[in-house]
Amino acid sequence: MNSEQFEKIRSGLGFFAALDQSGGSTPGALAEYGIPKDRYNSDAEMFDLVHAMRTRVITSPAFDTRILAAILFVQTMERDIDGLPSAQYLWERKNIVPFLKVDLGLADEANDVQLMKPITTLDDVLGQVRQHHRIFGTKMRSFIKDSNQAGIAAIVDQQFEYADRIRAAGLVPIMEPEVSIKSPHKKQAETMLRDAIQQRLDALPEDAVVMFKITIPDEPGLYGSVASDPRVLRVLALSGGYSRDEACALLVRDATLTPSFSRALLAGLSAEQTDEQFNAELEASVAEIYKASLH
Repeated sequence: MNSEQFEKIRSGLGFFAALDQSGGSTPGALAEYGIPKDRYNSDAEMFDLVHAMRTRVITSPAFDTRILAAILFVQTMERDIDGLPSAQYLWERKNIVPFLKVDLGLADEANDVQLMKPITTLDDVLGQVRQHHRIFGTKMRSFIKDSNQAGIAAIVDQQFEYADRIRAAGLVPIMEPEVSIKSPHKKQAETMLRDAIQQRLDALPEDAVVMFKITIPDEPGLYGSVASDPRVLRVLALSGGYSRDEACALLVRDATLTPSFSRALLAGLSAEQTDEQFNAELEASVAEIYKASLH
């Protein structure tokens, strides 16, 4: 584990940028950026376009040390930015800690949740990460639709089982059991999730290091006991469908959480903007999220 990266994540000021849209979510991300599906004819062209978008974001002067870390898609890790491997560029040129999304998407719904599909590529990806040694940790996402005890327990068990393998490889896992902001019993689901996480967390060895990424809870400070556990490096909060203004307003009420935004960070950016317009829009976004992170 890189001690300088560890200290930056542990005590630095700022937020996380989630730039990890994968095959399923990339068309939507490109459409919001002003590139509709009829502008590309293959997955290869689509991934070239999204890498160009991410490169424009990462190389912007607004993408600076107010951003503690960036979560990458595996194809971004495998590509270069300005002549350097993407993770190396982030750490050496921007002093931003790289993480990597490792899940393969969501399984079909059962018990009001969606587990992760089996991560059959995990060992291969962890091998790649060793070659891209600037990468500090990983992220994997599950989805909770309602307050179902059995479903939430299964989500947490799966996340911790993969996290054990990732920790064994010397990386810090971010476990992301997202609760839908449209859940009819969101507050109850979040309490169940907190309790299930705490139970599994208590069983970890004292020297374990993990992180969590969760939906901003209805009850401020709900995950305070998780955030204060010495084995938890940070608890991140996703925007989860809230607008940037809504998410930032909610986060100001909860000092235990660090923003980790994707859509809320990139909203308003367009392929048609001049560099001056693009950088100004990104600067406004970064400044707003950074301010919310300083609560």
